[in-house]
Amino acid sequence: MDSLFSLTPTLRPFNNCIPLSLTHFTPPTRVKVSALQPRRNHGGLGVALLSVTANAKLRISPFVATLAANPTFVSGLLAWLIAQSMKVFLNFFMERKWDLRLLFASGGMPSSHSALCTALSTSVAICHGVADSLFPVCLGFSLIVMYDAIGVRRHAGMQAQVLNLIVADLFQGHPISERKLKELLGHTPSQVFAGALLGFLVACFCCQAYMVGA
Repeated sequence: MDSLFSLTPTLRPFNNCIPLSLTHFTPPTRVKVSALQPRRNHGGLGVALLSVTANAKLRISPFVATLAANPTFVSGLLAWLIAQSMKVFLNFFMERKWDLRLLFASGGMPSSHSALCTALSTSVAICHGVADSLFPVCLGFSLIVMYDAIGVRRHAGMQAQVLNLIVADLFQGHPISERKLKELLGHTPSQVFAGALLGFLVACFCCQAYMVGA
């Protein structure tokens, strides 16, 4: 016991030499993995939507937040909404009456199908590049839809007009004459071109942040 107490003064200098960081252990600070990951630039409108919801501290669904940050989804949806809304205003300008049924109707100026498909193709080309395998898929889909609007659907609408005239002449007063076929189905080439131009401009607007950050 005497020898043990005699070693205490000898070991005391060594204890003073031990770094303070080893004697007083501090638990490591946790770093969020999301802070270490690089931030990706998305569509301008999607970034604006996310920033507004973040600043307002609103609780939204992660699924909705993901869609709002997707420039391709935002471009297609916005192009379709603008095209359908323009039909209502153009109809009011020409006929001086509001017809809200045109918001969900096919045909008319501009082509909402053409605007939607062109916006999707343009957004994919901007965000992923024309070399990506997704671009030719969107481009082919867009060409098929626009060809169908000018060809098959347009001629189906013309046939509906002829059938309505025949039924009105031959079956006048018959209950079948009261049920008219829908005539406004397809689009003229100018309507399809206007829709394609609208979709292109909307996609460029929504993807402006991605183009700047790329």
